[in-house]
Amino acid sequence: MGTGATPDQPAGASPDKLRHVESMSELPSGAGKISGINAVVLGESLADEEHDLIFPSPEFSANALVSSPKQYREMYERSINDPAGFWSQIAETFYWKEKWNPSEVCSENLDVTKGPVQITWFKGGKTNICYNAVDRNIEAGNGDKIALYWEGNEPGQDGKLTYSELLDKVCQLANYLKSVGVGKGDAVVIYLPMLLELPIAMLACARIGAVHSVVFAGFSADSLAQRIVDCKPKLVLTCNAVKRGAKPILLKDIVDAALVESEKNGFSVGLCLTYENQSAMKREDTKWHAERDVWWQDVVTQFPTKCDVEWVDAEDPLFLLYTSGSTGKPKGVMHTSGGYMVYTATTFKYAFDYKPTDIYWCTADCGWITGHSYVTYGPLLNGASVLVFEGTPNYPDSGRCWDIVDKYKVTIFYTAPTLVRSLMRDGPEYVTRYSRKSLRVLGSVGEPINPSAWRWFYNVVGDSQCPISDTWWQTETGGFMMTPLPGAWPQKPGSATFPFFGVQPVIVDEKGQEIEGECSGYLCIKKSWPGAFRTLYGDHDRYETTYFKPFAGYYFTGDGCSRDKDGYHWLTGRVDDVINVSGHRIGTAEVESALVSHPQCAEAAVVGVEHEVKGQGIYAFVTLVDGVPYSEELRKSLIGKVRNQIGAFAAPDKIHWAPGLPKTRSGKIMRRILRKIAAKQLDELGDISTLADPGVVDQLIALKDC
Repeated sequence: MGTGATPDQPAGASPDKLRHVESMSELPSGAGKISGINAVVLGESLADEEHDLIFPSPEFSANALVSSPKQYREMYERSINDPAGFWSQIAETFYWKEKWNPSEVCSENLDVTKGPVQITWFKGGKTNICYNAVDRNIEAGNGDKIALYWEGNEPGQDGKLTYSELLDKVCQLANYLKSVGVGKGDAVVIYLPMLLELPIAMLACARIGAVHSVVFAGFSADSLAQRIVDCKPKLVLTCNAVKRGAKPILLKDIVDAALVESEKNGFSVGLCLTYENQSAMKREDTKWHAERDVWWQDVVTQFPTKCDVEWVDAEDPLFLLYTSGSTGKPKGVMHTSGGYMVYTATTFKYAFDYKPTDIYWCTADCGWITGHSYVTYGPLLNGASVLVFEGTPNYPDSGRCWDIVDKYKVTIFYTAPTLVRSLMRDGPEYVTRYSRKSLRVLGSVGEPINPSAWRWFYNVVGDSQCPISDTWWQTETGGFMMTPLPGAWPQKPGSATFPFFGVQPVIVDEKGQEIEGECSGYLCIKKSWPGAFRTLYGDHDRYETTYFKPFAGYYFTGDGCSRDKDGYHWLTGRVDDVINVSGHRIGTAEVESALVSHPQCAEAAVVGVEHEVKGQGIYAFVTLVDGVPYSEELRKSLIGKVRNQIGAFAAPDKIHWAPGLPKTRSGKIMRRILRKIAAKQLDELGDISTLADPGVVDQLIALKDC
């Protein structure tokens, strides 16, 4: 607690801005009474202390889908004690052509010592996720409701589709796919930017039972070829080019190179359906292979706007999404149709406290799991109006997000901590020049959000009015695993708080023993949930070895986690991002959070480096707030910040000044590259083509001895 603070008034807060709240006798975990801790009520105060509890306002809670810890506990306990009954009741709100066997709602074995790992939910039930996401909303009388808004790269470029218009376009593409021989179980690779055609393509595949594999349109030709060779698609869907900010990217050229590469590796794709993105490149300027390439606009528009639904088993595959490890070939995560549908819809509804009047914007690309679950499927299954954004958040300037929020009256805004930190660096004036009054819920995804970024997001972007759903989940989990429910309980900046319905997180030690109470360790999940992935495509052994063998009987997340005395969960980063310094296990996220809490640090990324005395040392790449010069004094101040917040054992051995960090276009920091720079293995940097700005790497190398 800050100097001079009292339980009722943290340092720097005026008495009339804060009132102490003792409305909760216990937390959702049953951890017991809260005592001697600050409590901030939404809309009444800035969140200015790391350990504040930030309560939803009474008005927000009164209208929330889950409005109290008591209601959450009742629902959560039922989901754990009677998972079949809990999830069946929710599943019955969707359309099923045939019902699943009520006596076999779920079947599982997570213990490799007892046989092959297997998970099924609603097996035998026949449904279709496209029908439930589109047709069902039209049948409910919402055909004229906007399903998708589209905001282009350039301000002023926009579009929209009602649910009825969306269905027409989905059916036309589905009919085209059928006409070229695509059927149930066939793979289709989609390499598109965030045009409306991307969710349309996903839904069209799902409608006819085809398995889509969306590849982020920032991956290199080699990466795309790897995925093509692995899943052997009937065709590839792409567009000729896209603009990211002022920079054109020739996607068709990348696809051409990938198809040459995949042919060398024994698989040939005979058809490439190409959308003409006129704002980025003219048709006549596009390189063309007449025997293979077809223009989307020339053929798809000729097909009827009605297409029969292919009813699929709940356990039939819906999509493959490849996640790249640091080494080896990408892992093809496979999600199936029924359980994924039920889980993504339910997590979206409760984690964002969704209302039918909401305008929802998730900044993720559909090339990642967030874009699958929380741009396309989860929102549309709830009949939401979703914003799809093609551009970048800092083009033409760093106010673009808030200009879009005001333009569409966005009420729910879901983004990544990396974007929050980037906008923090540019200063609050880009935010405050816009109203943002429509916002009511904020969300965070992709990595743990450090408390200082959380507070900036809450205070500056949300005007201290909007709860933050700080979600923890993974490509493999399909949907949220831990997340605040906005109206139900107080938040702690940076904590993912408590598990979602049906999720049983446990923290285990190195021997796999569950640890109770306040602790740190390895985060595992016991028991399955409907959204869980079922296998790695073509490699079930790797599936078992990676996720289930480390701790028999559990799904191993690969993440470290701490649980505090109140039962709140704090994700500490990947356990392979844990640095072992003189026997101290230090999470990189913990050190990064301490560095970013320094007022002159905009962003930090920490990696381990070999140290002849300590085993491993801590190597920190630090990006400063604009205008702040590098200095030895500041270097010492940053190291001191870590010493004070964590301890001397966690003090960085090296501060490497970083004008920017190597990030993918989705904002993910490429720590593999940072490790190579730190270790001076500059000839082993590997493919940097997926970076938003490959020039950052040369800047970092130039500054390595500064």
